[in-house]
Amino acid sequence: MRDDLYHQAILDLARQATGHGRLEAPQASVRVDNPLCGDRVTLDLDIADGRVSAIGHQVRGCLLCQAAAAVIGARAPGQDAAALRACTERLKQLIVGGAGAADDAAIDGLWPELAAFAPVHRHKSRHECVLLPFTALGRALEQAGSG
Repeated sequence: MRDDLYHQAILDLARQATGHGRLEAPQASVRVDNPLCGDRVTLDLDIADGRVSAIGHQVRGCLLCQAAAAVIGARAPGQDAAALRACTERLKQLIVGGAGAADDAAIDGLWPELAAFAPVHRHKSRHECVLLPFTALGRALEQAGSG
């Protein structure tokens, strides 16, 4: 089980930790917890002209959670709320719905790095680990008035 979940792409994303750290005075800041495994994500967000202008995150959690937050840190800046919500829904289709990474229709609109999470669909207990940073992102967008 661990080999297919924690493959090299996930390790690399987690190690990059893009966006790690807190913003000094964010427009929105949310903390979400997964009580089942103890993962915690704090996500800070700034919006300018309807798009994410700055993002920071602090993750206390597993490699899957860290890697997902790093993808958000790399890809969310410059995106508007609609695009971010669409990407989140596509990721849910991949993880929860089990749409395979080879199915181009299923991953259309999904950031390429997120295909690395395709094996997670076989491990229901790990779905929330990947989705937790996206839950934080959605709540931060709402708090900033972009949702």
